[in-house]
Amino acid sequence: MNNHESPARSFEVAEPLIAMAIALVAVLAIAWVFGSVARWLLRRRARLNTTTSMILSILGSAVGLLIAGVIDEDLKVWSLLTILLALGSSVIAVGAYGAVSAHFQHRDHTPIADLLVAGESDRVEFKSTARINLRTGDKDARMEQVIVKTVSAFLNSDGGTLLIGVDDDGTPLGLEPDFGTLKVPDADRFELWLRDLLTTTLGQNTAAAVEITVEDIDSDAGPRPVCRVATLASPRPVYLRAGKNAAPEFWLRTGNSTRQLTVDEAAEYIMHRWPLGAGRSVAAQVRAAVRFSVER
Repeated sequence: MNNHESPARSFEVAEPLIAMAIALVAVLAIAWVFGSVARWLLRRRARLNTTTSMILSILGSAVGLLIAGVIDEDLKVWSLLTILLALGSSVIAVGAYGAVSAHFQHRDHTPIADLLVAGESDRVEFKSTARINLRTGDKDARMEQVIVKTVSAFLNSDGGTLLIGVDDDGTPLGLEPDFGTLKVPDADRFELWLRDLLTTTLGQNTAAAVEITVEDIDSDAGPRPVCRVATLASPRPVYLRAGKNAAPEFWLRTGNSTRQLTVDEAAEYIMHRWPLGAGRSVAAQVRAAVRFSVER
């Protein structure tokens, strides 16, 4: 009895495995392509990461293939109709998920007057000024840091609204003290200054995602300009850098307060709130294994 299989027999056994391996790679490649197309078509919707879009694309493509099979049992996988149905189902799957995500990611556009009546909360904060220390009447860099700390804390939490030009009781004070520190004392220049401040301390991409508007709000002393800074929950950790050589700080909104987390607290919070995607997680494990083997 021959204990050794012939080369032809070995190839016959390996052929299904090779086909399966190729099929798996092809599925991932097609899912990446379809998911990328869907994200591009829906780029104005909620933002989705690559891993999520690929999983949704695989599910959508499966539905598309089932529909193709119902329409015509003789359709080939590579036929134009099959590809269009799979792609269309992928876009629908990603779009549906994006619509649901967008529903939970909308900014709070509650009228400022209603926010003032409701008072401060875990999602709303009042600040009297952004630059001027009302006790001394002078420009104070610490006031600016309070603003960016609050914004970064909202971004690292569930989002929120910061109202500048309002006292703790919800009374509109206006932005005239801050306007007085600008070369052109108006709302447009104030918005530009605030945007530059956020860009310098939080980064350009983060600052671009923050909505800044100035509205006139009725008060006992007449209309007062109040600045609304609205943020969504950030899809990634946001670090504050108070200066060029300053260490990054991580701020979080907890209840009605804003607090800085220590390094270990921030690491634990980030790990649970923004877990690595499948690809990044595997890559991180591989890098760690390589480092460990080298160190050994």
